[in-house]
Amino acid sequence: MAPAACRRRDDCRLCGAKDFELVFQLAPTPPANAFVKTAAPQDKYPLDLFLCKSCGHLQLRDVVDPAVLFEHYVYVSGTSPVFVKHFKDYADYLLGRFEIKKESLVVDIGSNDGTLLRFFKEAGMSVLGVDPAQEISKAANESGIETLNAFFTPELAAKIVREHGPAAVVTANNVFAHADDLKGILKGVHFLLAPDGVFAFEVSYLADVVKNTLFDTIYHEHVAYHSVTSLKRFLESNGFELIEAIKIEPHGGSLRAVAQKKGLPRQPGDSVAQRLAEEAAQGLTKPETFKAFARQIDARKKELSNLLKTIKSQGKTIAGFGAPAKATTLMHHFGLGADILDFIVDDSPWKQGLLSPGLHIPVVAAEELYKRKPDYVLILAWNFAEPIMKKHKAFTDGGGHFIVPLPEVEVLP
Repeated sequence: MAPAACRRRDDCRLCGAKDFELVFQLAPTPPANAFVKTAAPQDKYPLDLFLCKSCGHLQLRDVVDPAVLFEHYVYVSGTSPVFVKHFKDYADYLLGRFEIKKESLVVDIGSNDGTLLRFFKEAGMSVLGVDPAQEISKAANESGIETLNAFFTPELAAKIVREHGPAAVVTANNVFAHADDLKGILKGVHFLLAPDGVFAFEVSYLADVVKNTLFDTIYHEHVAYHSVTSLKRFLESNGFELIEAIKIEPHGGSLRAVAQKKGLPRQPGDSVAQRLAEEAAQGLTKPETFKAFARQIDARKKELSNLLKTIKSQGKTIAGFGAPAKATTLMHHFGLGADILDFIVDDSPWKQGLLSPGLHIPVVAAEELYKRKPDYVLILAWNFAEPIMKKHKAFTDGGGHFIVPLPEVEVLP
């Protein structure tokens, strides 16, 4: 039985239908960002994936209380140079593509430490963040990015309009997959958005999750796994029109969706039709597609487990690099505990000095890599493998090896 902080919904969060098929299951885990100070037992929650037979939306039905997940969140965008550049390019894209006028209001839902909004502010926009994480919201405000410490709701949207006016741009990045009440979010965005405004959001893209075996992007914060097929229908049923569906690189494969209120003269870009055709060819609404995906995951688990056990049997030491949320899913499903990994290096001071969720492996700063000198480093933040290996070339120059677990298992050099 799931712990009390978790409930199971009985209807699809996009279309409301109640006919599901369980297509695959991952190992239950604690919340992916539940880093702790002491090694006390932590509650684990199911990671069971269901496909809606009506609209083809893949989702978790077991919903962990958002207060458990987000009020003491420890992920911050600004600690990753790759993401800082991504958000700069993202702001430039929206400002240029939609010719946003200076001093227009930009609201970011799930604004984190304000990294994205900072680029809009530098371009002359008025900015406002909304984020439920208490410590991170406080830090964003102190850094000069006005941030409301709250969950985004239609009621909050009305308050923002009263106090700041309508928004020319509303963004919600890697957040639109996090919320259980997606209809409530869209209702709030529709109210908040100026008549000719745009709503842009980025999510892990289901087509790439399946194609590249990115199962570790599945964790409790992400209750929804989006395809353009189901998103387009959902947006239209809530007063929006999807006008762009662009594939982007973060997290190993993400989707940037841009929508506007119905009835505006802007025409959809070619990206929408292109994604729809690709998804139909890939079979993203068919249960068989995801059952085959589960078999791929099992094959990768066996391959990596055999490699790591062989290394350990030779008396070698292994550390992890990166403690992103996805590492929690990867480590629990692949059985990567303290018997395999001695410690995990992460650049975020929010995580250093803590223990990893459930498995309680110490998270330390990068200098420990050179003090302790493990023989191998498993890159848990594998989507940043290239910049990590480049930055820590001294580790391999000294005889160390990196292991990249996904999309394919590789030992480098």
